[in-house]
Amino acid sequence: MSTDTGTNSSPPAGSGGLVMGKDGMSALVDVLIARGFTVVGPTVRDGAIVLAELRSADELPYGWGVELEAGHYRLRERPDGAAFANAAGPQSWKRFLHPPRVRQWSADRVEGELVLTAGEAPPPRYAFLGVRPCDLRAIAVQDRVLTGGAYRDGGYAERRSGALLIVVECTEPGATCFCVSMGTGPAAGPGYDLVMTEVADEAGHRFWVRGGSPEGAEILAELPARPADPGTRETARAGVTAAADRMGRTMPEADLRELMAGTLDAPRWDDVAGRCLTCGNCTMVCPTCFCTTTEDTTDLTGDHAERWRLWDSCFDLDFSLLHGGPVRATTRSRYRQWMTHKLGTWYDQFGSSGCVGCGRCIVWCPVGIDITEEAAALDDWTRSGKPAPAPREGSGPP
Repeated sequence: MSTDTGTNSSPPAGSGGLVMGKDGMSALVDVLIARGFTVVGPTVRDGAIVLAELRSADELPYGWGVELEAGHYRLRERPDGAAFANAAGPQSWKRFLHPPRVRQWSADRVEGELVLTAGEAPPPRYAFLGVRPCDLRAIAVQDRVLTGGAYRDGGYAERRSGALLIVVECTEPGATCFCVSMGTGPAAGPGYDLVMTEVADEAGHRFWVRGGSPEGAEILAELPARPADPGTRETARAGVTAAADRMGRTMPEADLRELMAGTLDAPRWDDVAGRCLTCGNCTMVCPTCFCTTTEDTTDLTGDHAERWRLWDSCFDLDFSLLHGGPVRATTRSRYRQWMTHKLGTWYDQFGSSGCVGCGRCIVWCPVGIDITEEAAALDDWTRSGKPAPAPREGSGPP
């Protein structure tokens, strides 16, 4: 499987790829299961497109799109039957590679002796079907954070080392997407094992598929497919190009790292603090946020104890708690910490932005706070030297 974490690019020159229909998608899931993979992909559940284990390609969200806005998410039916013409849902692949709950160890008192047991069984070998280009970059970002430095997360490394990444390029961005601003899409960058572009037009419903690794090429060779015809290739490429021109959001054309560093005292932080609930939704749905805490539990007898690692959020008052109290006691300071880290100081730590432009934090904020709007307001303030105007009408929840 591929673990290349370079910059966004197109498939290798000369890789014409293959074209397959819905039968090929069904065969793909069957081949992956036969090879021992746990296949995870998008499916419809509870009024949303969520990631779950797939037993069949029939579980993919054929005919479903999404309607997105700040604080707003709704499914909508599509007449073309497309499976992947929907923007990022409430979950990301982080849920499987960096799970929200991981048991680190358990301890039992057995006949007066303390017996320690390793926390987790070996992870399954995942095949992620339907990874968006922005999420492909997010996986690369988490690779750097969790395995690229002195403090390596062995559990993440084990889950990641066996993961097969099947990317679907975007042809229909959502109203909250801004991957073009972050250089993460809608075309797939490197790091995939297979990449496909979905086409649904008068010529039929089909997928243009290309290999990105030796294992991906082996799997592709097992599928019922034909050499890609020029018409399908050109239609697919045109769909991705058009998607780049239809982004629902954009970041300001500024050096975001410098912008964050130069606006720490901007009055806009007071404005956003008056709206933010410090609920932490943005950090939970973000595909790159990685903070955790630990929790120890015991049973009523005192003979069994466990230590769990749990997702944590910098919006939690106790996140920065020291012996004298929390370092960031105000909503203003906590929101500023999150946004300046995501867009600015992440570069200092890891050499890239921590934002991939997926827009999840905008959609799943209950009061509709928009990170692109906040960045634009800070940029306006920097350029004018005056406080930015109030949020535009309609920026809150519907």
